[in-house]
Amino acid sequence: MAKLTKDELLSQFEEMTLIELAEFVSAFEEKFDVTAAAAAPVVMAGGVAGGAAEAAEEKDEFDVILTGAGDKKIQVIKVVRELTSLGLKEAKDLVDGTPKPVLEKVAKDAAEKAAEALKGAGASVEVK
Repeated sequence: MAKLTKDELLSQFEEMTLIELAEFVSAFEEKFDVTAAAAAPVVMAGGVAGGAAEAAEEKDEFDVILTGAGDKKIQVIKVVRELTSLGLKEAKDLVDGTPKPVLEKVAKDAAEKAAEALKGAGASVEVK
Protein backbone atom coordinates (compact mmCIF):
# COMPACT_ATOMS: atom_id res chain seq x y z
CA MET A 1 0.00 0.00 0.00
CA ALA A 2 1.41 3.37 -1.01
CA LYS A 3 1.97 5.94 1.69
CA LEU A 4 -0.42 8.91 1.43
CA THR A 5 0.87 12.46 1.74
CA LYS A 6 -0.58 14.90 4.20
CA ASP A 7 -2.43 16.74 1.39
CA GLU A 8 -3.91 13.48 0.10
CA LEU A 9 -5.16 12.60 3.58
CA LEU A 10 -6.69 16.05 4.01
CA SER A 11 -8.49 15.77 0.68
CA GLN A 12 -9.95 12.44 1.84
CA PHE A 13 -11.14 14.00 5.10
CA GLU A 14 -12.78 16.87 3.18
CA GLU A 15 -15.05 14.36 1.45
CA MET A 16 -16.26 12.82 4.74
CA THR A 17 -19.42 13.83 6.58
CA LEU A 18 -19.14 15.02 10.16
CA ILE A 19 -20.45 11.71 11.46
CA GLU A 20 -17.97 9.71 9.35
CA LEU A 21 -15.15 11.93 10.57
CA ALA A 22 -16.22 11.50 14.21
CA GLU A 23 -16.30 7.71 13.72
CA PHE A 24 -12.81 7.86 12.20
CA VAL A 25 -11.46 9.87 15.13
CA SER A 26 -12.95 7.36 17.58
CA ALA A 27 -11.42 4.44 15.69
CA PHE A 28 -8.06 6.25 15.52
CA GLU A 29 -8.11 6.95 19.26
CA GLU A 30 -8.96 3.32 20.00
CA LYS A 31 -6.36 1.87 17.60
CA PHE A 32 -3.46 4.02 18.83
CA ASP A 33 -4.63 4.48 22.43
CA VAL A 34 -4.56 8.30 22.21
CA THR A 35 -6.99 11.14 22.79
CA ALA A 36 -7.61 13.77 20.12
CA ALA A 37 -8.61 16.47 22.62
CA ALA A 38 -7.24 19.95 22.02
CA ALA A 39 -4.66 21.19 24.46
CA ALA A 40 -6.02 23.63 27.03
CA PRO A 41 -4.51 27.11 26.76
CA VAL A 42 -2.33 28.30 29.61
CA VAL A 43 -4.05 31.14 31.48
CA MET A 44 -2.38 33.45 33.93
CA ALA A 45 -4.00 33.57 37.38
CA GLY A 46 -5.32 37.13 36.87
CA GLY A 47 -7.00 36.26 33.56
CA VAL A 48 -9.04 33.29 34.74
CA ALA A 49 -12.15 35.18 35.87
CA GLY A 50 -12.39 37.36 32.76
CA GLY A 51 -11.70 34.43 30.43
CA ALA A 52 -14.38 32.29 32.07
CA ALA A 53 -17.00 35.01 31.62
CA GLU A 54 -16.12 35.36 27.91
CA ALA A 55 -16.24 31.59 27.40
CA ALA A 56 -19.70 31.41 28.96
CA GLU A 57 -21.00 34.09 26.56
CA GLU A 58 -19.51 32.60 23.39
CA LYS A 59 -21.09 29.31 22.34
CA ASP A 60 -19.04 27.17 19.95
CA GLU A 61 -21.21 24.06 19.59
CA PHE A 62 -24.64 24.13 17.99
CA ASP A 63 -27.42 21.63 17.34
CA VAL A 64 -29.45 21.66 14.12
CA ILE A 65 -33.00 20.54 14.95
CA LEU A 66 -35.51 19.64 12.26
CA THR A 67 -38.90 20.93 13.44
CA GLY A 68 -40.96 20.13 10.34
CA ALA A 69 -40.57 18.56 6.91
CA GLY A 70 -42.87 20.91 5.02
CA ASP A 71 -44.43 20.04 1.68
CA LYS A 72 -41.29 18.59 0.06
CA LYS A 73 -40.64 15.69 2.42
CA ILE A 74 -38.62 13.68 -0.12
CA GLN A 75 -36.27 16.62 -0.73
CA VAL A 76 -35.80 17.04 3.02
CA ILE A 77 -34.96 13.33 3.38
CA LYS A 78 -32.34 13.70 0.62
CA VAL A 79 -30.74 16.66 2.38
CA VAL A 80 -30.74 14.80 5.72
CA ARG A 81 -28.94 11.91 4.02
CA GLU A 82 -26.36 14.33 2.56
CA LEU A 83 -25.71 15.95 5.95
CA THR A 84 -25.47 12.67 7.84
CA SER A 85 -24.39 9.17 6.96
CA LEU A 86 -27.88 7.80 7.58
CA GLY A 87 -29.50 5.33 5.25
CA LEU A 88 -32.80 5.97 3.53
CA LYS A 89 -34.96 4.34 6.24
CA GLU A 90 -33.15 6.09 9.09
CA ALA A 91 -33.35 9.47 7.37
CA LYS A 92 -37.08 8.95 6.66
CA ASP A 93 -37.68 7.98 10.31
CA LEU A 94 -35.82 11.09 11.47
CA VAL A 95 -37.91 13.34 9.19
CA ASP A 96 -41.15 11.58 10.23
CA GLY A 97 -40.33 11.93 13.93
CA THR A 98 -39.81 15.68 14.02
CA PRO A 99 -38.76 17.58 16.05
CA LYS A 100 -35.45 15.70 16.01
CA PRO A 101 -31.80 16.82 15.95
CA VAL A 102 -30.12 16.30 12.58
CA LEU A 103 -26.65 17.41 13.70
CA GLU A 104 -25.42 17.84 17.25
CA LYS A 105 -22.47 19.77 18.66
CA VAL A 106 -21.21 21.16 15.36
CA ALA A 107 -19.43 24.43 14.62
CA LYS A 108 -21.50 27.54 13.97
CA ASP A 109 -20.71 27.72 10.24
CA ALA A 110 -21.52 24.02 9.73
CA ALA A 111 -24.80 24.46 11.62
CA GLU A 112 -25.73 27.49 9.51
CA LYS A 113 -24.92 25.69 6.25
CA ALA A 114 -26.97 22.66 7.30
CA ALA A 115 -29.90 24.85 8.33
CA GLU A 116 -29.78 26.70 4.99
CA ALA A 117 -29.73 23.42 3.06
CA LEU A 118 -32.70 22.07 5.02
CA LYS A 119 -34.63 25.32 4.63
CA GLY A 120 -33.85 25.30 0.92
CA ALA A 121 -35.50 21.86 0.71
CA GLY A 122 -38.62 23.23 2.41
CA ALA A 123 -38.04 22.14 6.01
CA SER A 124 -38.40 24.22 9.14
CA VAL A 125 -35.25 24.22 11.24
CA GLU A 126 -33.95 25.57 14.56
CA VAL A 127 -30.30 26.11 15.44
CA LYS A 128 -29.66 25.95 19.17
